[in-house]
Amino acid sequence: MDENNINTNDVMKSDCPVCGGDKTLEVINKTDNIPYFGDILETSVSCKVCGYQSSDSISLQTNDPSKYTLQINDTKLNTRVAKSQTATVTLPELGLKVEPGPKSQGYVSNVEGILNRFEDAVVRAIKLEGDSISKEVEENALNILQLITEVKIGELTTELIIEDPFGNSVIDDDDAEKELLSQEEADKLTTGFTTIDQ
Repeated sequence: MDENNINTNDVMKSDCPVCGGDKTLEVINKTDNIPYFGDILETSVSCKVCGYQSSDSISLQTNDPSKYTLQINDTKLNTRVAKSQTATVTLPELGLKVEPGPKSQGYVSNVEGILNRFEDAVVRAIKLEGDSISKEVEENALNILQLITEVKIGELTTELIIEDPFGNSVIDDDDAEKELLSQEEADKLTTGFTTIDQ
């Protein structure tokens, strides 16, 4: 982050939630324009005492709710994908789906990066279960890892679907099909935002 482009009004001091340091947490807010995402608010926090740090990016604009679908295999691994913090990513034939949660972040990657994220999540789940993992769960997880490998080496084709109720995601490929979602379809999607009814 280029601090020369940050207005002094965008830098604040706060108490650290980790070490409790008095005004040791620096909070920096900055707006930027990112390809695919448009205008975003970038927030980074860091504590000079304990080293705690965190960052997040939030899209400041909305577009029409959209759904992108692409048949993927080894020839599509380098296709660029922009996923906003509100998008749902699905590989239906593999039985994989990630919906946004409160800590969901947007990112720009490629198809291989998406597959790697799913792969990493399955491996973490196996490690988390440890010795208590059931044979059925372990076999299912290993089967998913095998299917992901088959997609990467071109032995399997599967759909990649990205649905975004705020339309800030894209699969940047001529073969990708884009369709606008109805408001009813968009309302069924998880956004990751917490709302409080008054």
